[in-house]
Amino acid sequence: MSIYAIGDLHLSFGTNKPMNIFGENWDNYEAKIEKNWNNTITENDIVLIPGDFSWATYLEDTKLDFEFINKLKGKKVLLKGNHDYWWSTLKRMKEFLEQNNYENIDFVFNNAYETEQAMIVGTRGWAFNDTENSEKMLKRECARLELSIKDALKKNINKKIICMMHYPPITKNMIEKKEKSEYIELMKKYGIQECVYGHLHGNLHDEAVIGNACGVNLNLVSSDFLEFKPYKLEN
Repeated sequence: MSIYAIGDLHLSFGTNKPMNIFGENWDNYEAKIEKNWNNTITENDIVLIPGDFSWATYLEDTKLDFEFINKLKGKKVLLKGNHDYWWSTLKRMKEFLEQNNYENIDFVFNNAYETEQAMIVGTRGWAFNDTENSEKMLKRECARLELSIKDALKKNINKKIICMMHYPPITKNMIEKKEKSEYIELMKKYGIQECVYGHLHGNLHDEAVIGNACGVNLNLVSSDFLEFKPYKLEN
């Protein structure tokens, strides 16, 4: 079993939201995802999807998008992104999966998901800036991340923990200014050494922090950055 990650699928089978307005590389992206996924992933693998899975506004409108990933190989673990307006309570989303027989999909939402090798934790995160609202949201997201980590430790204290976020947990500007990220500090506090994140597209790929950042290994896994091929995490 291996663990992979690919975020920002931006599926829109149930709504009209063409992605090629963000660049020609998004032409026929669903077909690219399907081909690369099934050529890479086995049924025993885990695939982390850190946010922006579907453009649907309501959970009931996500069926075609969920059917698409349900047919793909492996077990999928989803996190909320800033465009996942359909996201609901964990209870309601699990009931939705059960009602539609989506048997290889699960969620991380204030909780942790256990694999053979690791515990998967995470939270959406928020954009870094100085506004009062953002400060409030950053604190809330840090609290949610800690809830997720504590759930992992309660389930199995001996396994390594992998974190996924939607927004970047730190920026190049923060590193240059030697500013600390509360997300990174939380990861260090609990010994988390690996984090994958998405959200950044097109020219914003240049803003991504990739590699070791204050003791945590970071990787950008937005689908267009990966050329729509899942990224394999080190075992």
